[in-house]
Amino acid sequence: MQIARREYGLDSQMLKGLLEGCILSIIWEKEVYGYELSEKLHEAGLTMVKEGSIYPLLLRMQKNELIVGTMKPSATGPDRKYYRLTAKGERALQLFDESWAQLYMAIAYLRRNRDEHQANDSIE
Repeated sequence: MQIARREYGLDSQMLKGLLEGCILSIIWEKEVYGYELSEKLHEAGLTMVKEGSIYPLLLRMQKNELIVGTMKPSATGPDRKYYRLTAKGERALQLFDESWAQLYMAIAYLRRNRDEHQANDSIE
């Protein structure tokens, strides 16, 4: 199925709509810097997210006042920009969670219907 998803661009299309919410969820846990954020996305199974694609999104999220970035010294190299949620970002995360729950339930319902239909077809 991976070839078909790539062929139709489904992975990237679905991810575009969800990535901001995923990033807000990670930053909600604690302040993180860009590379650390990328690692956490990969740990969550979002291995298709490239580190370079995160930074433009972080900039947009800062512009929209969902997050704030603060430069802090690093023990192992140059200063790092750590991101944290704003009150507006916390509200956006809450709305994301609510929307995701509704979407998840709708998809689960549709999948159950499809599975039942396929089961009925195999009986006939």
